[in-house]
Amino acid sequence: MYKFPSRVKAKTYHNPVLKKQQKDYRQDSRNRFSTNTQSQISNTRERLFVVWCILMVAGLGLAINLYQLQIVQGTKLTKKARNQQMVTLRPFTPRRMVVDRNNHVLALDRIVYTLYAHPQLFQKSQEEIAQRLAVILNKNADELGKIFQGQKTGILLDSAVPEEIATQITALHLNGLELTQKYLRFYPQEDLTADVVGYINTERQGQAGVEYSQENLLARSAQTIKLRREGNGALLSDDAPVGFLSVDDLQLQLTIDSRIQRIARTALKQQMEKFGAKRGAVIVMDALDGSLLALVSVPSYNPNQYSKADISLFKNWTIADLYEPGSTFKPLNVAIALETGVIKPDDVFDDPGFMRVADRIIKNAEQNSDRIINIAQILQHSSNVGMVKIMQRLPPSIYYQWLQRLGLGESINTDLPFAVSSQLKSQEKFRASPIEAATASFGQGFSLTPLQLVQLQGALANGGKLVTPHVVKGLIDSQGQMHYLPTLPTPRQIFSPMTTQQVIQMMETVVEKGTGKASKIAGYRIAGKTGTAQKASSTGGYKRGAYITSFLGILPAESPRYVVLALVDEPKGANAYGGTVAAPIAQSVISALIPLEQISPSPGVK
Repeated sequence: MYKFPSRVKAKTYHNPVLKKQQKDYRQDSRNRFSTNTQSQISNTRERLFVVWCILMVAGLGLAINLYQLQIVQGTKLTKKARNQQMVTLRPFTPRRMVVDRNNHVLALDRIVYTLYAHPQLFQKSQEEIAQRLAVILNKNADELGKIFQGQKTGILLDSAVPEEIATQITALHLNGLELTQKYLRFYPQEDLTADVVGYINTERQGQAGVEYSQENLLARSAQTIKLRREGNGALLSDDAPVGFLSVDDLQLQLTIDSRIQRIARTALKQQMEKFGAKRGAVIVMDALDGSLLALVSVPSYNPNQYSKADISLFKNWTIADLYEPGSTFKPLNVAIALETGVIKPDDVFDDPGFMRVADRIIKNAEQNSDRIINIAQILQHSSNVGMVKIMQRLPPSIYYQWLQRLGLGESINTDLPFAVSSQLKSQEKFRASPIEAATASFGQGFSLTPLQLVQLQGALANGGKLVTPHVVKGLIDSQGQMHYLPTLPTPRQIFSPMTTQQVIQMMETVVEKGTGKASKIAGYRIAGKTGTAQKASSTGGYKRGAYITSFLGILPAESPRYVVLALVDEPKGANAYGGTVAAPIAQSVISALIPLEQISPSPGVK
């Protein structure tokens, strides 16, 4: 068997040079390693120092910023954060309703909807949607289809869809139709009471009538509240005060009676159409307190569509326009003469039918067969000559003072807006020529509003007191409880009761025997006075053939309370006078007033 030889020990050679080189190499390696290690340690320390410095600077910056945010700006930022978390709300509150004296609604806020169409969202054909909407909206389907084709979105179809119509549209379940809820002021009586109630604009601000003058009573004060908002934007309702959405049930009640208003308007329209008149008005006032039961003006406007109306109609001309009252002012001049004692009720005057005053000739409108007439006959026949002779007994300065005492030259105090001041010439001009007092004696040379004339005639009806004509009765709740009463000026005594009683008795003969026969009602004593006044021209003098016919009635004559004024502006025709045009209107109004106000028949009158 073969045997492997034993491990042979390698022979070692000893080379001094090689050993030295190896030793030097090992030493150099150790030196290089030591140097690299030291360098790496040094670099690491530098990096750590830089990082430490950066961290220290950043920390210092954060500390400074934290100090700025929490200490320096803390209060400001806290307030800003709370403002972002809080939302201020002022809930919408509807205006109060307006009702008449019998609680018939004249104005209210009702919910309506704005209807938009977005054809790009339709999931049914435009033709089908147009057909289904046309039936509900009472519109032409073809026209709706053309509207849908003209625009892809945001098409306004109707800005005031009633709630019942909106319910029908919702029930269709059609995509692409949008209904937005809002409140709209609605006037159920339309133009019947527009001259009294007025209207509000798109900003919900009153622009005419009591909507304007009684804004503080009609616009409810809404409570402003603040609510917190969650992170997702939701409001925390728990922060809302209890009852912040509740509103009172108060209503603004007027003195106007819609029934009398409607009858007066109908009678006025009939006479205006018959005589081709320009405009007309009827005013009914309770002379005891000045409350207006009717105030009608024709033409008028529909406050539900005020944007279509003539802007001149927004101001009631019975308050905002002046005119010369003519003969309807004569009873007031008689009262002045009686009060000052320059005449007695049984005085008589010579009336030849004309007379000269200064450089003017004054004539009667119609010739009276009786040359010697008493004061009652002067009113019966509306004698200008007789009135001039009565007032010539009164010194012009005293007469002027009495006209001022009646309030001429001043604005009437009323709760209706846009009242203008009556016009009276200066005392120097009034006294400069006797013609001024002469023309004033039969109602010319000065001007006032129809409402002011009613106020003055009311003083003859209530025993001599000047009351304030008004339409606001107060704020009442749904149970009829009164919560607010307007404060009216104290009535001012201008005539004695005896004087007014004497004048009323003379005015009664105007209806019984004179120009006011057309206002007569069987079984009732009515006092009255007709007027056919020339219209003043803007260029001076009077307009040829232009008159304002009127009739002023007071009833019942034995216990006067109600004043009725009917005016018709520029009636046409040969027989257009106060007794033929205006008196029949007053007769219709009085006939309605008697049963509504339960006025008993006059004793001993058939």
